Amino acid sequence: MKRYDSDDYSYWPRYVPVAEKRAKAAKQLEKLKQKKGDVQPVVIQGNRIAASWWGKAWCSNLENYADYSNRIARGKSYVRHGCVLDLRIESGLVKALVQGSQKKPYEISIKIDTMTEKDARTVTDACAGQIESLQELVEGKFPKELETLFKAKGSGLFPSPHEIHFNCSCPDWASMCKHVAAVLYGIGARFDIAPTLFFTLRGIDADALIGKAIANKTTQMLKDSDRKTARVLKDDDLGAVFGIEMDDRRDVVAVESVEKKTRKSGEKDDLAKEKRTGKKATLPSVKPVQRKKVSKSELTKKGKPGVSRKSTDD
Repeated sequence: MKRYDSDDYSYWPRYVPVAEKRAKAAKQLEKLKQKKGDVQPVVIQGNRIAASWWGKAWCSNLENYADYSNRIARGKSYVRHGCVLDLRIESGLVKALVQGSQKKPYEISIKIDTMTEKDARTVTDACAGQIESLQELVEGKFPKELETLFKAKGSGLFPSPHEIHFNCSCPDWASMCKHVAAVLYGIGARFDIAPTLFFTLRGIDADALIGKAIANKTTQMLKDSDRKTARVLKDDDLGAVFGIEMDDRRDVVAVESVEKKTRKSGEKDDLAKEKRTGKKATLPSVKPVQRKKVSKSELTKKGKPGVSRKSTDD
């Protein structure tokens, strides 16, 4: 067993500069690409690990637990320096490769318990009428009350520490090593690229969740439609609102009534002329009146548009 000597600093691990860490990780990444081909590294742009609602919510959820907050920060530098060489998310499982101090990358596996049926039903019922599309859901566009529900400890969409189980191939005896912490942050960064992976990880069918939410909303709308309402427009009001003439049978009857009165008036004029002259009046041929659709309001105007009469007086 090596004893500590105050003059012998070889007991402490050698400090590795950031540039050296990055270069080592980049070199190992190229080897993995040549060997495996399909590699999915976590790339961080700037100082912010996650920018999307789901990515930030994932990271903040982990940091909100006291038993995680002190240990998870150890992985921030690793994920920022590009040490998470490969990260894949499946239903309830995350597999990753992280470059550490050794030449060969460490293998990490993290298992996430899927949501209970009760919690999933609670979330689905709460989404009814609040979210109308999957796009709104993945973009984090929903009311504040849903955000509170999603983040609720123990019953929300995000896992608590007792629902997270991990393993790393490194020799670190700590319950959570920096390589695991780096992968946990890497998961949040991956949600920036593909938010739907969150639902995959938690075993939630996002399409079904939205479908049920919309179905519940439709059912409620159908129930509400059975209730009588006073907000009913009459035909005249509807025509005024949309600037159209309503083709109503009442308009046709009104036109026929005006035409009938016109014919009777012409016949009286002819009889009066016969009495004055003693000659039988010859009625000229009159073309049928072309009926056109008119609104009731037009019929009330002076002159009764749409109806004409040809006088037989010389």
